[in-house]
Amino acid sequence: MNQIESLTPRQIVAELDKYIIGQKEAKRNVAIALRNRIRRMMVKSEIQKDIVPNNILLIGSTGVGKTEIARRLAKVANAPFTKVEASKFTEVGYVGRDVESMVRDLVEQSVHLVREIKNEAVKVKAAEAVEEVILDILIPPVKSAGFTRSVPANTDLESEPDSDAELNERTRERFREKLRNGEMDDRKIEINVKANNSVGIGMIGNGMIDDASMAGLQDMISGMMPKKTKKRKLSIAEARKVLLEEEVSKLVDFDEVKEEAIKLAENNGIIFIDEIDKIATKSSKGGGGPDVSREGVQRDLLPIVEGSAVNTKYGVVNTDHVLFIAAGAFHVSKPSDLIPELQGRFPIRVELQSLTQEDFSRILREPKNALTKQYQALFDAEQVSLEFNDEAIEEISRIAFLINQEVENIGARRLHTVMSHLLNDFLFEVPDVIEANSKIMVTKEMVADRLNTLVKNRDLSQYIL
Repeated sequence: MNQIESLTPRQIVAELDKYIIGQKEAKRNVAIALRNRIRRMMVKSEIQKDIVPNNILLIGSTGVGKTEIARRLAKVANAPFTKVEASKFTEVGYVGRDVESMVRDLVEQSVHLVREIKNEAVKVKAAEAVEEVILDILIPPVKSAGFTRSVPANTDLESEPDSDAELNERTRERFREKLRNGEMDDRKIEINVKANNSVGIGMIGNGMIDDASMAGLQDMISGMMPKKTKKRKLSIAEARKVLLEEEVSKLVDFDEVKEEAIKLAENNGIIFIDEIDKIATKSSKGGGGPDVSREGVQRDLLPIVEGSAVNTKYGVVNTDHVLFIAAGAFHVSKPSDLIPELQGRFPIRVELQSLTQEDFSRILREPKNALTKQYQALFDAEQVSLEFNDEAIEEISRIAFLINQEVENIGARRLHTVMSHLLNDFLFEVPDVIEANSKIMVTKEMVADRLNTLVKNRDLSQYIL
């Protein structure tokens, strides 16, 4: 939490800039929303409970960075994050309670985050316990009627041992050194591991039982079953991983994990509702048909967004301070087509700009995970060097922008199509024809030559089923 508290809005935007090109207004608004949550946690007076987050509605066509902004924001804040499609709640069989599944998904993410932190804290202690378990299998300790005397640290291991216990201890120390050096990783040993006690339960009451109750019922029945173990023969390297998981789970208090996870989800959780325009009803249409279902979904979403208590298998979660970010293209419908109550729950509206040719050029060059860098990493894995000159990148950007204008604007995703078309032949020829230590230089002429057919056939593509 201390690390998150030090993040200022400018630093948050700087972090987002490493992965997302342009969209300054959207970045500023999400940075303010994240910083406001930190400010709320620092408020000491009673008003802290009344400070609610300003939910954000991102409006923009596909491929301009709506989802990426929300996902990267969650990573910057190290906060639990879940993404749901609003359109999935219009499917047949979904009822109001199923809208709550987004909160249950958020809590699962939160539990995973807290468990990882707790596991990291006890990993050293657990590793020591695993080492002792493996040593006990390799060299069982000597049983004696009295006490066993441990070998002093300054004892010369080459001197004659006084007893079987001392000989055993010296042998263990030698093996301990070999274990730590990895000299025995391939040796097979037999270990006892917990058998999986999970019980599969069919539909109860014609499927009217909800997910949380079903998960709780499964956990309860699994807990009642006797704990079984089974023997497995594994290499020491593999056994160490299996035993480490068991030792870590013994050292971590799961009740404490659940409490912290619920608190983290309530105060830091981010839920991203994508495709919200698909549940908006056009005001010009009359009632009936799918529009009724869409409006019903909006009404089901309303209590979750405005704040309600949701029952999960880890406990009750209050959504009052969860940050909701909704996004949609709104090509057919408008934000005003959403029901007024839901519009009021998303007070901040940000319109994302369509990407220009210059943006495409920057997307290929600047982000940490730029597409050019991804392809270079793939070729590096085969010891083949791939390089792009500046003119080639400009030409790729020009062609991608041109196809977006004339066929269908799918934003930055068009670059995936263009790059795949450009480099697929090389990817097929490595390493059979193009051998290791080769170098591929992508030039403007090569791009024009290889993508010429893609540009020529763009007009015919709309007639191909």
